[in-house]
Amino acid sequence: MEVTVRTWGNSLGIRIPKQVLTELKLKESDILEIETVNATITLRKKFTHKTFEERLADYGGKIKPYDFDWGEPKGAELV
Repeated sequence: MEVTVRTWGNSLGIRIPKQVLTELKLKESDILEIETVNATITLRKKFTHKTFEERLADYGGKIKPYDFDWGEPKGAELV
């Protein structure tokens, strides 16, 4: 895939094709980190922590409580 560098105000810019945006789940205002190594440009979506609401949405809005059987109490945990 190729893109063309074009004037954007006093800078230069490229347009990221929709196919790439969709594949990488990029949206407006996402922050990208840029790195250059050996004449190669690498763009990486910056890691951001999710809010509780975003994490809940990842689970479809449902959280299931689980009971764990850790076995019989032993040692200092005996009451």
